[in-house]
Amino acid sequence: MPYTPGAVLDGLQATLGSVALGAVDANGVAWFLQTMEGWDSPDARSEFTDREADHGAWASPVYLSSRPITLGGTITAPTQALLETAMEQLRSAAGLTDTLLTVAETIPKQATVRRSGKPIMQYVTGNTATYSVMVTAADPRRYSTSLSAGTTALPSTTGGLTFAVTFPVTFSATTVAGSIAAVNSGNFETRPVLTITGPVVAPSIAALYPDGTVRQLIYSLDLASGDVLTIDTDARTVLLNGAISRRRFLTVSGGWPTIAAGQSVTYQFTSSTYNATTTLTATWRSAWM
Repeated sequence: MPYTPGAVLDGLQATLGSVALGAVDANGVAWFLQTMEGWDSPDARSEFTDREADHGAWASPVYLSSRPITLGGTITAPTQALLETAMEQLRSAAGLTDTLLTVAETIPKQATVRRSGKPIMQYVTGNTATYSVMVTAADPRRYSTSLSAGTTALPSTTGGLTFAVTFPVTFSATTVAGSIAAVNSGNFETRPVLTITGPVVAPSIAALYPDGTVRQLIYSLDLASGDVLTIDTDARTVLLNGAISRRRFLTVSGGWPTIAAGQSVTYQFTSSTYNATTTLTATWRSAWM
């Protein structure tokens, strides 16, 4: 039976690179997605060492492993030529370099994957074939497809005492805080990218947590006008203008400032010298296990 281009098929829906699985493409090819193994959860890495002369064992910290995902289903095309074209598209989509896998759930989620096994495709008829493609996400998190972001300038103070004054006088001032509130709506910690745009003198970023914990990033150098310092808290890199490593000039106090599951973190931006054009931008995605 012919399928209407653009129609959504029953069952699972996902997009691997440029191939929409669970839908009908512009050529009238129906991509049925029937299995998606591994999307539920990755394996865990842990060790248990038996206690000597005692019950039980000593447990090590538990970490998530990479996330292998196997996508399987059926391709039905109007002609054999279009089927062969579709099969080649799927082989290319399961690339050897980073490819985005997006899954249509109630809250759409995504992962960055690479091919990790041989794509298996078998003809059923002249215009129908089954497929099974294995890819792996090195980062086990499933991220929101929506990128969250916030930007702030350095804190500034207005009002207060102006000379000359006549006593008695009321001392009052308003400080506009240079802060960003970052919320992780998922069930697993996520790691933001923090970008500072100069000019600024020895900037610092403090992450303030609901329990009173503070984690701080202190950069010991100045940024000139137009300089951009990018701090990736997942890769733990510090790049000046996208190319020059400045990691050795960053002091990490209390640990890298991640955003815990279901929590809000306030990132406070400070410097010893105020400049109205200096900014801090935080970008992050909510994450799920």
